[in-house]
Amino acid sequence: MPRVKSSPSSPHKSPVPQGKAGFVRIISGQWKGRKLPVRDVEGLRPTTDRVKETIFNWLAPHVRGTRCLDLFAGSGGLGLEALSRYAEQVTLIEMDKGAADQLRKNLAALGSQQGKVIQADAVSWLQGPVTPFDLVFLDPPFRRELLPQVCELLEQRGWLAADALIYLEREKEMGDLALPANWQLLKDKQAGQVCYQLYVREMNNEALL
Repeated sequence: MPRVKSSPSSPHKSPVPQGKAGFVRIISGQWKGRKLPVRDVEGLRPTTDRVKETIFNWLAPHVRGTRCLDLFAGSGGLGLEALSRYAEQVTLIEMDKGAADQLRKNLAALGSQQGKVIQADAVSWLQGPVTPFDLVFLDPPFRRELLPQVCELLEQRGWLAADALIYLEREKEMGDLALPANWQLLKDKQAGQVCYQLYVREMNNEALL
């Protein structure tokens, strides 16, 4: 794996086409259909409803009762969806203060006590005190080459529970990605220029999905 470097200062998402920002919609679960405001932050790129629906179809049997990490939270679309589907606890990491403040407001509007927002740089935060997670969402800003760094830190520093699931969203142009050898690919799809994948760490049950 490449040597870990410090994270560059950059927005957490690539540009959103005009008319696509403004709110994030929860697809299913206890808050199905709720629309929550998204802070107008330069470069914010919420995961589309189409992709999000596919992701959570993959994850449907595995969200309830899990400890989740949304490492580049942005709009919070992935972490809030997991909370709506009864994840036990979701930690949302977001570097931009405005976006982090909006996430806290959205959690308050939902009345959720299971979500925690931390304003921090993802790479720096991963080098702090460790708590293992069962499910991790990785949707970093495009063209910043952050995935090799954060994947290495997640694996080597003990952030992942046994058989943890890891969701990756990245630009199709990135090509092959060096990942820990014990991460096994479960699902792989593309939508336009976006590639999204689901991995399992040390899979012992071939019928997991």
